[in-house]
Amino acid sequence: MNNTVTVKRSKMLIIDLLIFAVLVFLDQLSKYFAIVRLKDNAPFVIWENVFEFNYLENRGSAFGMLQNQKVFILFVGAIFMAVILFFLFRLPETKKFVSIHVLLSFIVAGGIGNMIDRVRFDYVVDFLYFKLIDYPIFNVADCYIVVATIVLFVLFIFVFKEKDFEFLNFKQNKYREIK
Repeated sequence: MNNTVTVKRSKMLIIDLLIFAVLVFLDQLSKYFAIVRLKDNAPFVIWENVFEFNYLENRGSAFGMLQNQKVFILFVGAIFMAVILFFLFRLPETKKFVSIHVLLSFIVAGGIGNMIDRVRFDYVVDFLYFKLIDYPIFNVADCYIVVATIVLFVLFIFVFKEKDFEFLNFKQNKYREIK
C-alpha cells in the first residue's frame, strides 16, 4: 500500500470514528433525558394519537424478541459489529465509497449505543412511540440502524454494481499478491 492510500484510509477512518463518537453521544444523551424525564411518568404526547415519548425498558432485541437473552444478544451484536468493521477497513478510499463509510458508521453507532445500554442497565432504553400505527417503541440508535440500512439497500440496488465490490473477493486478492 502506498503512502497516499494509507493517508486517505487514515483520514476516512478518523472521519468514521468522529461520526461514530458524535452519534453514540447523541444516542446516549437522548436516553439519559428519557430516563430523567420519562421514567415512571405518563407518556409525553407530541401529537395526540400519533406520536409520543413513552419510556420502555426493552430486555429483548428488535420488536421485543429474545426477552432476557442479554448474553446472546451481546454476542450476536459483537459479531455483527466485527463484520461491519471488517468491511469498513476494506472499503476503497475513493469518493464513491464515502457514503458507505458514513452509513456503516451510523449502523455501528446504533449497535454500540444499544450495547452500552445492555451492559449498563441489562436493558435498552426505548422511548419513541408511533401510536397511530402502534409501532413498537424504539430509540435513536434504532433509527440510525434502520435508516442507514435502508439507504445502503437502495445504494446497493441502484448505484453500485457487482464489480464495485470486487475488493471483497479473497481469491482475487490472493491472485494479485502472487503476481
